[in-house]
Amino acid sequence: MNWIFLLIVLLATLGGGLIPMVVKRVNPNFPIYMLAFTGACLFGITIMHLLPEVYHELGHQAGIYIVLGFFLQVALQTLSHGTEHGHTHVPTDKHQHVHLAPLLLGLSIHAFMEGIPLGFRFHDQAALSSLVIGVAAHKLPEAFTLITVMVHAHQRAPKLWRILILFSLVTPAAALLASELGAHSAFISSFTAYIVALVIGAFLHISTTIFYESGTKHHELSYRKVLAIAGGLVLAFLTLIFE
Repeated sequence: MNWIFLLIVLLATLGGGLIPMVVKRVNPNFPIYMLAFTGACLFGITIMHLLPEVYHELGHQAGIYIVLGFFLQVALQTLSHGTEHGHTHVPTDKHQHVHLAPLLLGLSIHAFMEGIPLGFRFHDQAALSSLVIGVAAHKLPEAFTLITVMVHAHQRAPKLWRILILFSLVTPAAALLASELGAHSAFISSFTAYIVALVIGAFLHISTTIFYESGTKHHELSYRKVLAIAGGLVLAFLTLIFE
C-alpha cells in the first residue's frame, strides 16, 4: 500500500474539516462550487477507471452490485442525513438536538467503504492513483459538511478535533485493512471486487445528487456551478495521463 496515497486522503479530510473550524464566515457559495467540482471529479473517475475494473473482474454480475451499492447509499443516508453530498437535513436550530451517533455511524460506514477500493489490486495501475484523487476530492466537502453541522450544533472545539481526527483515519484504515488482508488471502482479494462494485454504486448516487440538488433551488444549475462541474470533469479526464 502506498503511504503517500493514504497521506493525501488523510490531509484532504483534515483540510476540509479545518475550514469551518478556522474560517468564521464562509461564503455560502463556496461549498456549492466545491461540491460541484469534487462531485464531477469523483463521477468522472468512477466511470473511467473503476467501472472497467469491476466489469473485468466480475463480468455482468458487476451491474447487480453497483445497483445494490446505489441503494445501500440511499439507506445510509437515513443515518448520515446526506452529509456525504453536502445536502444535509440535520437540524441546526439551537432549540433542536442533533443526534450525533447515527450521523457519525452512517458517515463512518460510508468512509470505511470508500477506503476499501484504495486497498484493491487493480489491473490498471492508473486506476489507483486516479481513485486517490477522486476520493481525496470527495473527502474535502464531506469533512467540511460534517464539521459545519457540528459547529452549528454548538459542539466545543476539543470534541470537534476528536471527531475530525477519528473520521480522517477511517478511510486510510479501511484501505490498509483491505490491502493487508487481500495480500494474504486470495478469497478476500476476490471478495473485495464485490465491495468495490458496491462503492461504485454509492459514488454514483453521491455525485449525481450533488449535480442536481446540493446548493440549488428547484434543481437550478447556475453557470458558475456548470463551470465548477466542467472543471471537475477536466481533472478526471486528466487522470488518463496516468495510463
